[in-house]
Amino acid sequence: MNIARNNCWRSRKGLRFEALALDHLQEQGLELLQRNYRCNMGEIDLLMLDREVLVFIEVRFRGSTSHGGALATVTRNKQHKLLRTARYFLLCHAEHQDRACRFDVVGVQPGAATTHQFTWIQNAFC
Repeated sequence: MNIARNNCWRSRKGLRFEALALDHLQEQGLELLQRNYRCNMGEIDLLMLDREVLVFIEVRFRGSTSHGGALATVTRNKQHKLLRTARYFLLCHAEHQDRACRFDVVGVQPGAATTHQFTWIQNAFC
């Protein structure tokens, strides 16, 4: 499989699992502000409000747990990248600068055709 085709497949799969995680989080009462925020610092999958708290959310999926689950893929390096991206978002969006913030991770484990298991870690890192 060529690299461009593989990246396209991963992108479509990632968007699908982000949409599933988004639905799950909205069912829990969170409100979507923005999907796939991108800047030179990196990308944040979901920006949501949990009441008055601004939540930066990383969605992870891994089809197999043989090398660790989806949550294990949020490395220290990935955390630093998310922190830098969030700081940049706050610099560019003054309306959110005074909000309390947190970083959550949502792991999606494969399930039956219409069900998946979600693991939502609030305040996953800071």
